[in-house]
Amino acid sequence: MTTTTTDTIAAIATAHGVGSIAIVRLSGDEALSIAKTLTKKETLKPRFAHLANVYDENEELLDEAIVLYFKAPHSFTAEDVVELQCHGGMVVANAILKAALALGARIAQPGEFSKRAFLNGRIDLSEAEAIAQMIEAKSEDAAKVLAKQIKGELREYIERTRDAIVELLAYSEVSIDYAEEDLPQDLLSQMERKLRALQESLQKTLRASKSREGLMQGFKVCIVGKPNVGKSSLLNALLSYERAIVSDIAGTTRDTIEEQVRIGSHLIRIVDTAGIRNASDEIERIGIERSIEAIEQSDIVIALFDASREKDSEDEEILELLGRYEGKKTVLYVKNKVDLEQKLDINRAFDVEINAKADVEKLVKKLQAVLDATNASDEVMLISHRQIDAVEKTLRSIEESFTPLQDAELEIFSFCLNEAVRHLNSITREYDNEEMLDKMFGSFCLGK
Repeated sequence: MTTTTTDTIAAIATAHGVGSIAIVRLSGDEALSIAKTLTKKETLKPRFAHLANVYDENEELLDEAIVLYFKAPHSFTAEDVVELQCHGGMVVANAILKAALALGARIAQPGEFSKRAFLNGRIDLSEAEAIAQMIEAKSEDAAKVLAKQIKGELREYIERTRDAIVELLAYSEVSIDYAEEDLPQDLLSQMERKLRALQESLQKTLRASKSREGLMQGFKVCIVGKPNVGKSSLLNALLSYERAIVSDIAGTTRDTIEEQVRIGSHLIRIVDTAGIRNASDEIERIGIERSIEAIEQSDIVIALFDASREKDSEDEEILELLGRYEGKKTVLYVKNKVDLEQKLDINRAFDVEINAKADVEKLVKKLQAVLDATNASDEVMLISHRQIDAVEKTLRSIEESFTPLQDAELEIFSFCLNEAVRHLNSITREYDNEEMLDKMFGSFCLGK
């Protein structure tokens, strides 16, 4: 069936199951007239809660509901929207939905309310993505970031950045079109300074976003160490139940084990890995390879060492492996089994000392402090791979523009900036060439 944005759509807006209320939402040209028929109300005052009986097409009473009318364009979709808040449970809500369909509405497609909001200019692509992710947010931190984006924080940042690029494009076009006019002699150096500032701003945003990627789905934390240092005991202690098998036999954990746990307001995905050593069989070797892969994919590494055993070649191998990630990942060096005689000396300070079988509170507090610091950035955050990819492409176009700018090849420079704007626009919206013309003629007094 072909659909158009003039259709009136209807859907149950609350989750399936039993609850105290359910919401049936209508949007479109006929939303108000359908709601009036359902409620037998002659008028519905915008943004006013009406207590009304709801009837089906045969005028049989279905329920008593709160009815809210949002007059276009002052609604989520920028169309006439009516919400009927009925008693919970799917029977009543489905009956009201069926009655609305009988009066001319059609079932909304998945995401169609948000799609209409986008098509009608009510939200942009970044806000639509934030709405979709807000519904599935797994932590308070993610919800807070997404709430800012729904309110337009990323849109405003992109608008400011786009304006700065378009302004540079205007300078370039003016220099091309009015090359013989009295333009400032240091115009190209001014443009380069502005371009450098833009580059630094985008790089900062990109770095902050990549470092906080775990915020959306949960930061990934892996526990690594040689066999029998207490990795599985630590995992069980953090989860507060026996998830991993604990044994004195080296190589008991032969694959990665992943579980979710909440640390303060943060959701983390914690991974117990196979002990890293020279493997004695093929299966254990594969498990160790997966342990190294888990380090690569993690946001935080907990490197666990046994305080009751002297340093050996396996400890040296772990230290050498972790050295590859210095400055790239947060690595917490943790000394375990501190209740036993202390024999370990690895010539480096430990971040935390614990007994994984008795008390891990010190490690939990340290983890929370690291996660709090990671989330403390005030930088605007890109929340999807699509947005990160768009900014990376924008940066590449900006970096490619430096050479033609320095060589005064302004046609090529303008081409690079147009590409930068195009990539940036994919995050929120397209831009009209009229924007560049406004900048060009608004920024310069040329007496023309």
